[in-house]
Formats: sequence, C-alpha cells, structure tokens
Amino acid sequence: MNSVIHKAETRGFANHGWLQSNHTFSFANYHNPDRMHFGVLRVLNDDVVTAGMGFGTHPHDNMEIISIPLEGDLEHKDSMGNVAIIKEGDVQVLSAGTGITHSEYNKNKDRKVKFLQIWVFPKERNLEPRYDQISIRDIAKENKFYQILSPNQDDQGVWINQDAWFHLGKFEKGKSDEYKLKKDGNGVYAFIIDGEVEINGTQLSKRDGMGIWDTDSIHVTATNDARVLLMEVPMSL
Repeated sequence: MNSVIHKAETRGFANHGWLQSNHTFSFANYHNPDRMHFGVLRVLNDDVVTAGMGFGTHPHDNMEIISIPLEGDLEHKDSMGNVAIIKEGDVQVLSAGTGITHSEYNKNKDRKVKFLQIWVFPKERNLEPRYDQISIRDIAKENKFYQILSPNQDDQGVWINQDAWFHLGKFEKGKSDEYKLKKDGNGVYAFIIDGEVEINGTQLSKRDGMGIWDTDSIHVTATNDARVLLMEVPMSL
C-alpha cells in the first residue's frame, strides 16, 4: 500500500472577497508541483460563496465536473439549457465533453453557499456534453458508505465518463466500515468533510485528505462523529 496525506492547513487558499476557496490540488494562482493531481482526480476545491454572488458564465471542455453542496443553495445555468438549483443532499455532474458554458450563483440573500467542486479527467475526449443531478437523501445510510457516482448509467448515483466511483459516509463515533476497490489499478482519495477518522491506522481531521493506492481495500473508523467522501479513481492518466 502507498499513501499520501494532505492536511487541511497545507491546502492552497484564495480569497476573492465574494469567494473563499481552499485548493487540495494546484488551481488558478495556487501552483504546487507536488500537488497537481491524484490519478485522474485533478481538482478538489472547498468553496464558500457569499450571499448573492457567484461564478459568471465561463467555458469548460473535456472535464468531468462534480459539485457536492454542503450548505445553502446554488443556481446552475448552462448552454445546454439546464436551469437548476442544487443544495445539500444533491450531487451534480457536468460532463463538459466538446465544450459548454455555465454559471453558478448563490441566490440566497442571507447566507453563504458551501460546496465541493471536483474535476476528473475523462476516459474519452470530445464526447457530447451532458448534465445530471440527483438527490441522495433517499439512498443515504448511517454508519456505512453509500455510492453517489459511478461509470454506469444504470447504477446508483450520477454517472461520469471515467472508471470512477464516489461514496459518502456519515459515521457516529466508534463506527467503522471497509471500502473495497472496484477496479484494479485504481486508488482512493478520502476527504474528511467533518469530524475525525482513522484510515488504515492514520488519524485524520476535518478537511484533511488522504490518497491511497496499491491496495484492495481501506478501513475507516470514526474517532469522532464524521462525514467522509471517498473518491476511487484510475491512477494512470
């Protein structure tokens, strides 16, 4: 087993006034040659958007973009004609393919929006762009990881153009679960949304990240109440 640990305080940080963003991997003005990506996982941004503000219309291509709101409501509009609100308990994916434009705004006037913005390199390039959004409230489980994303259209969760599987878990202190990898050659990046956990003997706290590869499974134990996002991705680009 191989692993890498990214403590919360070592992430890049940008304060744009209306946006505060912590970057696990190199992004925009934050460049760290040792933190470019984890396999095909290219971006993991922890964003906070001020009330009434947001990202104006901008382009993307050949990237799988996943948004996971943690608090508040975010309005999405794109060049495919999609207009939607995503909020805590939702997962959104934008397969940019040959190219799209979109905007994301905090429509609330009285509170911030907090969400994770995740970019994954696609398995195939220049496919037709696609949008998908689901509520995960009905599939959420206590003290166990449950799937929110996969490469399969008919599987649980949203689907993307990559051999990747994402799982969420909300654990009470002392509870644990084992995650078994789905595909040879993949690794898992664990991001601690809240609380404290121990993963394969390593203690991690809120907003810490840990990448693990060359293993068949990982074991997660909550040393305090915790929420954990697991992102299984191919390690080769």
